[in-house]
Amino acid sequence: MSLNIQPNLAEPGHRYFREFSPGDDFYEALIDTHRGLSDAESEALNARLILLLANHIGDIAVLREALRLARESA
Repeated sequence: MSLNIQPNLAEPGHRYFREFSPGDDFYEALIDTHRGLSDAESEALNARLILLLANHIGDIAVLREALRLARESA
C-alpha cells in the first residue's frame, strides 16, 4: 500500500457537494477536541491521536512515507 495524498475523507451515508467539505468537517471536529485544553494537554492529545491513527494504518512503509512528507514541509 502506498500513501494516499489525494482528498480521501468521507462520512458513509453522507453526500458532499464539495470535495473539501469532509476535510472541513474533520478540521472542525479536531479544533473542537482541543478547545479548552492547555498547550501541554493539546500536545499530549496530538501525540495520542497520531499513535492511534498510526496503529489503525498499520503499514510501516506508509507511515514512513507520511513522516518523510511531513518532515519535508516543516
